[in-house]
Amino acid sequence: MASQRSGVLVNLYRKRIGEPTTGDEAYGYWVFVIGVVSGLLGIALFLLSESSADIARRAGIMAGAFGLLLLIAGPVVRLRLRRAATYLTVVGVLVGIVAIAWFFVVYPADWVRGAEQADSVIAVYALGIALVAIAGVIVPLITEPLDPDSIDDLRATLASAEAARDAAERDRDEAHAAQKEAEAAQQRATAAASEAAASRQTVEAELERIRDSQSQFELYEDAGGQYRWRLRHRNSNVIATSGEGYASRQKAQQGLAGVKRDAYGASVIDLERTEASVDEVDDATEGEAAPEYAPDVESQATFEQYEDNAGEYRWRLRHRNGEIIADSGEGYASRSGLQNAVERVRHYVLPADYLSVDPVAFELYKDNAGEWRWRLIHENGRTLADGAEGYSSRTKATQGIDSVRSNAPEGGDAAFEVFEDARGKYRWRLRHRNGEIIADSGQGYASERAAEKAVERVQRYAPDAPHLDIGTAAFEIYEDAAEEWRWRLRSRNGNGLADSSEGYEARSDAEAAVVRIKRHAPNAPAEWEAEAS
Repeated sequence: MASQRSGVLVNLYRKRIGEPTTGDEAYGYWVFVIGVVSGLLGIALFLLSESSADIARRAGIMAGAFGLLLLIAGPVVRLRLRRAATYLTVVGVLVGIVAIAWFFVVYPADWVRGAEQADSVIAVYALGIALVAIAGVIVPLITEPLDPDSIDDLRATLASAEAARDAAERDRDEAHAAQKEAEAAQQRATAAASEAAASRQTVEAELERIRDSQSQFELYEDAGGQYRWRLRHRNSNVIATSGEGYASRQKAQQGLAGVKRDAYGASVIDLERTEASVDEVDDATEGEAAPEYAPDVESQATFEQYEDNAGEYRWRLRHRNGEIIADSGEGYASRSGLQNAVERVRHYVLPADYLSVDPVAFELYKDNAGEWRWRLIHENGRTLADGAEGYSSRTKATQGIDSVRSNAPEGGDAAFEVFEDARGKYRWRLRHRNGEIIADSGQGYASERAAEKAVERVQRYAPDAPHLDIGTAAFEIYEDAAEEWRWRLRSRNGNGLADSSEGYEARSDAEAAVVRIKRHAPNAPAEWEAEAS
């Protein structure tokens, strides 16, 4: 008896006829079918032949003989017999095939009744038929019958083996998935370790710089009996002093410790402006610089709301003398959005730093998605280049800037590519030799030559451009296309909060306008607040 099997013939039998008891049941059926087809083919060829010497007659006799052999063997194979019966059937079929092949050699020249070779062929063929008959009739009579229980046990064993195989395949797939997850976790851990190592190196370098300081603090008692401190360089120059005396040495030490704690990381405000006159900044004393911050001074300006021609809400900050000091620079779809924008200006305008761009600088900022980005800006306010991607940390964004600085000039490890985008505009990108794009134009140009000139500007300015780190918000003073000076207030994510309502002939005029914004915007009332209450 054969075991439960699967294959093309078994599956076709299962689909068209039914579930076979054994695999041999399906195979025996198909042996029988082949025998029928072969027998019918043999009869057709014999009838179509014209003489005994015709090749068609020879083929017909052979096909008929082969079909008869399979017609007998097929049912024997289908029976649930011992393995010995199956083997004997196979031997009988092989003997019959030998006789058929011998017939091909003898026929028709020596195929005469009573001829020795013809009788031998017939005898061998008859032996094959007899062996198949013995397998199907005699072997079952002289052997013990198959135990049905043993058949069921064999089926159960085979089913268990198949289930075990399926379980092993599932376990293998799960192990493969777990291995991939472990590899991904290892890669993430490696990346985190690399970032931590880079941050540690930065901190260690800064600590080393601090340890190698060429200055030292001195604590002393002045002529008035008060304690003071001063920071003296090793060349004896005094860099900084306490500015006031302390009643005790302990208080002077506390003041000195506060300077050590707060000086490192403190933002630098470079106003680069001349002193403002009374005409430039209202309420300023003649000949004195206008105060930079005036949080406690009553504002002399008011935020006004209005609706533009596009149906969007905007604001403007109008001084009581009628002058518009600033405006929103963009429209808002709702009144609440406008009011939130004004609150952001009130909140950010006072502590906002100044960005000094001369003539270009890298600007480091955080976008709305929380990723760090950079762009190379010109003092006229135009963006010359920006990063091709966002970074997960400030350190990585800074490393991106350093990569552009070192690779922008010719001879670096990257090359500029000028290409035409889908809209017919020309753009450029800076591609590292490892295939990574480390910078792009950020905008399209009307001609290929314009894009090439943009590349030349980046190559010229990028290596020496400093980088500006925007805190919460910052003012930018720039020269527009009409060669007038303007200002704008931007948050750290790059969004514009406010801009100048007009251009100025001199940079100092734009800087004085920023002073007025800082003075009046924080406490300026909004005329629509009464309507909303």
